[in-house]
Amino acid sequence: MADNNSLVGGAVSVMGTNDTLTVVQFLIIIFLCINLLLIITFFRKECFYTTTRYILFAVTLLSDSLMLVMSDILLIVNYFHFPIQVWVCIIFNVVLLVYNIVTPVTLTAMTLERYVAICMPLHHAELCSTRSTMHCILIIHGLSSVPCIVVLSTFFASASFSMYKQYSSCSVEIFMLHRWQDHVRSAVQQFYFLIMVIIIVFAYVKIMKVAKAASGEDKKSSGKGLKTVILHGFQLLLCLIQMWCPFVETAALQIDFVLFVDIRYTNYILFNITPRCLSPLIYGLRDETFFHALKNYAFIGFYKRNI
Repeated sequence: MADNNSLVGGAVSVMGTNDTLTVVQFLIIIFLCINLLLIITFFRKECFYTTTRYILFAVTLLSDSLMLVMSDILLIVNYFHFPIQVWVCIIFNVVLLVYNIVTPVTLTAMTLERYVAICMPLHHAELCSTRSTMHCILIIHGLSSVPCIVVLSTFFASASFSMYKQYSSCSVEIFMLHRWQDHVRSAVQQFYFLIMVIIIVFAYVKIMKVAKAASGEDKKSSGKGLKTVILHGFQLLLCLIQMWCPFVETAALQIDFVLFVDIRYTNYILFNITPRCLSPLIYGLRDETFFHALKNYAFIGFYKRNI
């Protein structure tokens, strides 16, 4: 097991060259700046932090930003061969495991909000009040914590006390002391994503029926809601593919180590960073109200300060 851990850590640390690491840092800095700009805009207008879809949008921004920062810290730590104690690694991975699930679960909640707004407009104000949204956020984090609890429970039951004081390259693989633990983790995550896919498909079909039957402004609103659900589905698909990446990487490792390194880096960019950069596009740019506020508060406000 020690050999396997060192191999995984080595793979992360040599994930190639300075060029690839620089590209990742450049992308992460850009998206963190965009997310920060959107978060500031969110808190500048009352209608945003009292409306369900914008509150959930802010949750995804904060979740994605935290996920990018924590994963990038581990990437840099492993790149420069800094082993850390296992108990510190546990803290990092608790955050990563939880917030890796928070975003897709929140996307599913946002899809249900669109479904209620379009298919059940008379009940929207009641079901999607600010208080209900706060409860929804607690439920989202509770549900997102279950896979983390499963992983850590199996690890705590199998690991010796001395292991927590050992130094190791930090990755989630160090918690997989037995192959069955990896299978359990994968099964729980795949179950979650299966449920989320079913919910998004259900909402898509229902909204599509309403869009076909609607006319005028209702048809325009339904059509926009349908496009939003499609984009949420695409985000969820990328997150789902991320859950399959370990299987592909394991197969590549058995073939060629360099191939494994290349695939792991590609997976990190395509299926870890990319899905977390689509939320600003979906609500930050496509939403007319939010985009108008973004222009007024961010760009015009900064311009006036410099005058």
